[in-house]
Amino acid sequence: MSRITELIDKLEKNRILSKEELSEIISEHTPETDEYLFARARTVRERVYGKDVYIRGLIEFTNYCRNDCLYCGIRRSAEKAERYRLNEEQILECCETGYGLGFRTFVLQGGEDGFYSDDKIVSIVSLIKAKYPDCAVTLSIGEKSRGSYERYRQAGADRYLLRHETADPVHYGKLHPKGLTLENRMRCLSDLKELGFQTGCGFMVGSPYQTAENLAGDLLYIHRLQPQMVGIGPFIPHHDTPFANEMAGTLETTLLMLGLTRLIVPNVLLPATTALGTIHPKGREMGILAGANVVMPNLSPTDVRKKYLLYDNKICTGDEAAECISCLGRRMESIGYKLVSARGDCKKY
Repeated sequence: MSRITELIDKLEKNRILSKEELSEIISEHTPETDEYLFARARTVRERVYGKDVYIRGLIEFTNYCRNDCLYCGIRRSAEKAERYRLNEEQILECCETGYGLGFRTFVLQGGEDGFYSDDKIVSIVSLIKAKYPDCAVTLSIGEKSRGSYERYRQAGADRYLLRHETADPVHYGKLHPKGLTLENRMRCLSDLKELGFQTGCGFMVGSPYQTAENLAGDLLYIHRLQPQMVGIGPFIPHHDTPFANEMAGTLETTLLMLGLTRLIVPNVLLPATTALGTIHPKGREMGILAGANVVMPNLSPTDVRKKYLLYDNKICTGDEAAECISCLGRRMESIGYKLVSARGDCKKY
């Protein structure tokens, strides 16, 4: 047994590793140790969730953003972005379509757009929950005050996604403009957990200036936070950002981080992301086989999907479209898993 597989075994037995040990796995993994990890990750996820893969209906309702993050295609300075906003009626139409297709979770995702005041968000959440009381509502709309989060929770929002992007403050400063701090991002995540949200953090793999030690730090932060959800995808450059010419994150390292995250938080809800499907035709299947258990097809109106372009070459049609949910179902069945129509809440472990 190799040193790397010994460390993986420790993780599976719920023994958190040191930053140096996690960095060693990340720096020295091989295709053989990856397969060993993925087999352990599948065992753990099937112990908690069986062969079920949960579907989330993604509604990208605004691509306006007040922030200017250096990696993001809808950043404030992205002058070529074709901006749009969905109104309440359009959002509810997306939910109606999704409900008919079997979705029982709706994910409202957007830039940090001041047009959508707390009152507007509360109204949207309340309307969805009133019409679809058996469904979960997830928000992914950025950094807010604790009071705002509390209002969303009281309106019925169940989950909140806020990727921390990197747990290293120096690295965070290289990815974000002045005024955005890791300290505030982590404050938001703590508030969300305390308020009873099923809370999701996450990070990009292969972002500029990232090191194996950074990734190890992300895993240790996830262990401390114990989130119910973690979103992990490869960094993919966007042509209209300062990082346009940077190298994309790799499939191999992204899958590695999915597997390690599954062992660190055995009951986590872990998506095989759209970005993973963008960098490899079978990226999402490979994500599921590495330990993921969630997919997020797009419920947004077809005429805006290409406008919500966080990175280049995003898949916007075919299996990514919610209308092709049966195609995605067959793809999951081909690897021994099944899509299920359920809220898909985080289970206790």
